[in-house]
Amino acid sequence: MNTLHPTAGSVTTTGPERRAETRQLLATATYDLLVVGGGILGISVAWHAAQSGLRVAMVDAGDFAGATSSASSKLVHGGLRYLQTGAVRLVAENHHERRVLARDVAPHLVNPLTFYLPVYKGGPHSAAKLGAGVFAYSALSAFGDGVGRVISPAKAAAANPALRTENLRAVAVYGDHQMNDSRVAVMTVRAAVQAGATVLNHAEVTGLRFTKGRVTGAEVRDRLDGTEFGVDARLVLNAAGPWVDHLRRMEDPGAEPSIRLSKGAHLVLRRTAPWGAAMATFVDKYRVTFALPWEDQLLLGTTDESYEGDPADVRATEADIRQILDEASLSVKDQALDRSLMTYAFAGLRVLPGGPGGVETAKRETVVTEGRGGMLSVAGGKWTGYRHIGRMVLGKLATQPGSALAREMEPPSGLVRRVPLPGLANPSAVAHRLLTDRDPGAALDAATARHLATHYGSLAFEITDLVRHDPALGERIHPEGPEIWAQVVYARDQEWAETADDVLRRRTTLTIRGLDTDEVRARVTEVLGRAA
Repeated sequence: MNTLHPTAGSVTTTGPERRAETRQLLATATYDLLVVGGGILGISVAWHAAQSGLRVAMVDAGDFAGATSSASSKLVHGGLRYLQTGAVRLVAENHHERRVLARDVAPHLVNPLTFYLPVYKGGPHSAAKLGAGVFAYSALSAFGDGVGRVISPAKAAAANPALRTENLRAVAVYGDHQMNDSRVAVMTVRAAVQAGATVLNHAEVTGLRFTKGRVTGAEVRDRLDGTEFGVDARLVLNAAGPWVDHLRRMEDPGAEPSIRLSKGAHLVLRRTAPWGAAMATFVDKYRVTFALPWEDQLLLGTTDESYEGDPADVRATEADIRQILDEASLSVKDQALDRSLMTYAFAGLRVLPGGPGGVETAKRETVVTEGRGGMLSVAGGKWTGYRHIGRMVLGKLATQPGSALAREMEPPSGLVRRVPLPGLANPSAVAHRLLTDRDPGAALDAATARHLATHYGSLAFEITDLVRHDPALGERIHPEGPEIWAQVVYARDQEWAETADDVLRRRTTLTIRGLDTDEVRARVTEVLGRAA
């Protein structure tokens, strides 16, 4: 392979230089709002706050979407099983947000997905009940994805050859959407920055700043080089996800726990047969196991169990792997679940409101609390509703007692509701243009063109511009995956990628495909370390 040269066309500085400039800006300005936590909730609030005219800063101890927000089931959905708990309004709200994302905000990143609900003899629910459930579910989305219905086992098996048909009575069908959660999060960070926010990842809050008993900023340490600095802000939002109570105790050492954590593990396997639909199979009355076609792979999960350890240590254990494979085998044939097919296993933590009962029946609600120092803390909620949650939290920030922000910001009710994420475009049209590009120096194969179109939208043309400057960047990072080296340079220069994991796990799909070899990891690290 040819030597890789960073592009001369980048519009930003890179690496330590860029971080030093950002740290200097954070340390010398006074912000209206400092968001601590770069998961999807913090990102959403930063985006909406910047849109409303506030001067916004956001820091995260790890990478953006580096924890819970990149460990989801990759679904943009209403939440069919929430109908059982009577959460009709939540399902309707999620349906609305799902369709707005898919049609107006991120059609280049959010894809329609047909779901099968197989009904087996002796299962927890009858075909009639599930048929009524998927009809009601589709009605709550105004039948925008068709009418929920029941089909025969033979018809379902024709679309999904890996479907287990022994004792299969019927299959209920409905529509939802899916995404690459990491890519949606990074694009939303870009949207926040385009609106004026200042952001820094790998920047840990080590303490809070106080003025007359009110939280007015934070002490921060750059985890990459140890530099310490402070950020002043009129308001601080704690959006630290599983670490939300850790930050609350910085504000008030006696603060009682506000949340509990549930671990959800997933497996990624190579596919051995076509999958025309995703499958959602009830394990018991409440829990569902998913088998989803995703990123040319098969995504299985998830678990739902109480977690009380250090959030930084969460991982998929051997027991999790066995449980997921056992539960998947309820509806998936054994040959599709062979352990040799597994490329990756991961786990994340759901942040749930405190209360009685098991985590599997806990409501997926957003919890907002105010500490004695005036810091608002937000945690929980569903990925699908992240824009709605961002507006809701912004409204609460504006109405805090003594807050002057309400006089200076566009109220959440006045914001444009359907601001698109960067790269908005029809992915099929983008892929076609990439494939018919007449410049031989930027020629791509069909798999790479489709991958770029569905992960970057029209921003894919910025990546091919890099290839024009340096044709070596058009080579695949690994022969078995669609990604090219230009994506690494682009992640470094335009998407805040600082470490190999930032690139391999969250800016690309190399890790989930099992392609992050030692050689690949070393070369990615080398590219990240070069100055443009």
